[in-house]
Amino acid sequence: MSSLKLQKRLAASVLKCGRKKVWLDPNEASEISNANSRQNIKKLIKDGLIIKKPQTVHSRARCRKNKEAKRAGRHTGTGKRKGTANARMPEKVIWMRRMRVLRRLLKKYREDKKIDKHMYHALYLQSKGNIFKNKRVLMEYIHKKKAEGLRLKALQEQAEARRSRTKAAHERKLARAAQKHADMFAHIENNTPEDES
Repeated sequence: MSSLKLQKRLAASVLKCGRKKVWLDPNEASEISNANSRQNIKKLIKDGLIIKKPQTVHSRARCRKNKEAKRAGRHTGTGKRKGTANARMPEKVIWMRRMRVLRRLLKKYREDKKIDKHMYHALYLQSKGNIFKNKRVLMEYIHKKKAEGLRLKALQEQAEARRSRTKAAHERKLARAAQKHADMFAHIENNTPEDES
């Protein structure tokens, strides 16, 4: 049996594939060995003596299944880990995500007029200073601060009202005392006998 190296090379060129994808019919080796041109090879391909093998299956089904399991938390124990915790999920990335979440919330609250620019600035700096560990804590802090502010305002208003009431009462008391004195002196002046001439 002659070597069919030339035929295989020509067939690969004609079929536009690699040599290992070319199948030569072993029962027709003598006929194939006579083909020494591309024209002859094309005729053999047409007759079915030379065939391009189908692409080998490289299934991702197992990979996809494993990935789904990993998403559900399987196969991720200590025995499966190669890098450090910081290499697997960098602290910097976690920090950046947290800062972006908090700053986005602060910006939204400022635009919705839930907080003023002074409170925004104070909370922005506190967020940067690692005061709030997540969005919920920041929201609770804002609600608490606002409630405290309203309570202080109400107390100030009450104190102001009390002061004004006290001042008005004091003024009324002084006015009454002055009136009493004036009445008393007027009565005394009216009751004094005039000098006889």
